[in-house]
Amino acid sequence: MQAKYLQEFLPDLEEFRTKTMKFHNGEMTIPEYKGFSGGYGSYAQRGGKKHMLRLRMAGGRLTKERLTFVCNAIREYGIDTVKLTTCQSIQFHNLEAEDLCVLIEETWKAGMISRGGGGDFPRNVMASPLSGVEIGEYFDVQPYAQAMGEYLMQFIRAVKFPRKLKVCFSNSPKNETHATFRDLGFVANEDGTFDVYAAGGLGNRPELGVKVADHIDPANICYYAKAMVNTFVTYGNYENRGRARTRFMQESLGKEGFVQAFQDKLAEVIATEDLAITVEKQEIHKTADADETFRHPRVIPQKQTGLYAVFYQPIGGMIAPEKFMEFEECIREMDEIEIRLTPKEGLYFINCTATEAQKILAITEDGANTLFEASVACVGNAICQVGVGNSQELLRCCVEAVRKEQFADGVLPQIHISGCPSSCSAHQIGSIGFRGAVKQTPDGPKPAFAIFIDGCDRQGNEKIAETGKAIAAQEIPQFLVDLGRMISAENTTYEVWIAANHEKLDSLIEKYTA
Repeated sequence: MQAKYLQEFLPDLEEFRTKTMKFHNGEMTIPEYKGFSGGYGSYAQRGGKKHMLRLRMAGGRLTKERLTFVCNAIREYGIDTVKLTTCQSIQFHNLEAEDLCVLIEETWKAGMISRGGGGDFPRNVMASPLSGVEIGEYFDVQPYAQAMGEYLMQFIRAVKFPRKLKVCFSNSPKNETHATFRDLGFVANEDGTFDVYAAGGLGNRPELGVKVADHIDPANICYYAKAMVNTFVTYGNYENRGRARTRFMQESLGKEGFVQAFQDKLAEVIATEDLAITVEKQEIHKTADADETFRHPRVIPQKQTGLYAVFYQPIGGMIAPEKFMEFEECIREMDEIEIRLTPKEGLYFINCTATEAQKILAITEDGANTLFEASVACVGNAICQVGVGNSQELLRCCVEAVRKEQFADGVLPQIHISGCPSSCSAHQIGSIGFRGAVKQTPDGPKPAFAIFIDGCDRQGNEKIAETGKAIAAQEIPQFLVDLGRMISAENTTYEVWIAANHEKLDSLIEKYTA
C-alpha cells in the first residue's frame, strides 16, 4: 500500500518544489504558502527563512529502518533541531528551502509519507505507545492503527475536508491518545471490541467526544472512518475556518442530531462498500535473559515475561539530533527492539531484556527524571508562526528552578504548556496547564501564560480544565516552586494534596494573578 501511495503522491512534489522556491524568493505570502505547504507536512518557521518537515508514522512506530533514515538525514543535511510531537511524529526544524525539497522526497521513499501531515487532511493516526506489550491492556490496537493509517491516505487527494481529521486508538482506560475526545477515536474493550467516539477535540471551544457506537468488531473500523469522512464533508463548516473542526457539528446538529447523521452515513457505507479488514497480529518471539526481576523508575515490565520497555523523555520533546545516532548504535544488534513515540513527546524502547535495558538506560540519562520534568511543551513562538508564548523557554526555566528544590517525584504534576489556544500540548486536559498570552501591567504588556487547572484525560473521568487568569511568564517558575514547597511540607504528592487543598491552590494563583 505504501508503494501505491508513493507513486500516486510523487508527482505532487514538482508543485511543492515550485511553490516552496517561490515563497523562498518572496513571490508568495506567508499565509498563501502555509495554506499549501501544510498538506505536505511542512511549514515555514517564524521569519519565513527556515522550514519544518513532519514525518508521518502511524502509531508512533520508529522502527530500526526508520531510525537509520533519521540518522542519515541528520548527518546529510546538518539538522540541528528535532522535535517529538504530541501526535507521535518527528519534526525536523531549521531546514533550508533547497534541502527541504530534496529531503521530503527521500522521506517519502523511506516509507514516511508526510502528505497530509498538516493542513486540511487526515493526520497521523495515533495508538497507545505500549500497545502489544503493556500489562493490563485490553488488546493490542497497534495493528488497527497501522491499517487505518493506510486506509485514510486514500482521501488525501480525493476529498476536500473542511479542516483536519485526527484519528486514534486506545488500548486501555489510560486513554493516552485521547480517543474519547478526538475527531474519531476507537476505544478498546475487554471483550476485544471497540467503542467509537467522534466529534471531540481541544483548542478553541473544546468538546469531549460523542459515543457513536458500542462494541464493534475491530474488522469493521474502516466503515466507521468512511462514515466520519462522509459526515464531516456533508455537515462540516466550509465557510468559517474557526468553526470547521468536527467538534462544531455537536453544536450545529446537536449531539443527538450528530449521532443520527453519523449513523445514517454509516448505514449508507455498509450497504454499498466492502471495507472489512484483516490484520496481522504482532508476535514477539524474544526470550528473556537470566534477570527477570530488573527494576528501575524508567523501566516498565512488559506482559511478555522478562522483557521490558525503557522510557526516555527529552525535556520539552526537544531531542538532541545526535541522540538518534546513539540509539542506532546501541540497539543495532538487539533483536525485535523498536522505538514507540508517545503522545507526550517522549519515547519507549520496547522488547528489551534486562541486560539490554541497562545499556539503553545508560545512553538516556540526560532526559526527565521526575513526573514534572516529563512535562509537555509545544515548540513555541521562537519557531512557530502562530505561537504567542515561548513554551520551550518557559519549561526550561521551570525545570531549572524546580530542580534546585530537589522535590520528591510527584510533588509537582506533569504540566502542559501551549504557546497559543491551539492546545498543541493538550494544556486543556492537564492537572496544570498554561497557554500563551499577554498580561497588561503598569509597566506595559508583558509575556504571560493563562493557567488551566483540573483537567483529566482518563477514560470515564475526562474533564476540560478550568481557565484562569494570566501569570507573567517570568513569575511562573517561582509560582511552581511555591506550590511545590507547600506540598512537600505536607510530605505528599500533588495528586493526593489537591483533593483536599483546592482553596490553597486558588489562593496561590490569586497571589500571582492579582
